[in-house]
Amino acid sequence: MFIKSLSTLLAGLSMIVAQGAAAQGKPMKLESAVQVLKAETQDAEPRLVDAQNVVPGDTLVFTTRFHNEGSAAIDDFVIVNPIPANVVLAEEPEAAAEVSVDGAKTWGKLAELVIIESDGQDRPATIKDITHLRWAFSQVQPGKAGQV
Repeated sequence: MFIKSLSTLLAGLSMIVAQGAAAQGKPMKLESAVQVLKAETQDAEPRLVDAQNVVPGDTLVFTTRFHNEGSAAIDDFVIVNPIPANVVLAEEPEAAAEVSVDGAKTWGKLAELVIIESDGQDRPATIKDITHLRWAFSQVQPGKAGQV
């Protein structure tokens, strides 16, 4: 059930971003995937497998791949990935990503963001507070691909 919600969320996200590129008349192909890092035995090296059954404590890997299939560059291309409510990031996002801790209203580096508690006091945001990740590309040339 949980993985179905994650897959639906990622598929919906891909459609939203793809519609933005299509509205510009520039076809950007997006593919989203959720995989689980699993070890067959205690001594085996973990490997990525498609997420069929996810249980609390599993390490998930979310990937969004993009490819400019058009003949023109796409300017100001942005990928926004919401973090599902039951998912906590294992480590701080890569330097190229911005984060939001308030439902995608404001963006920045985690160290720059604060959380306002119910009593009005503020505190530094932590990795557990992240609600969205965002990657911005000033331009994606025709035929170019990448992933986040």
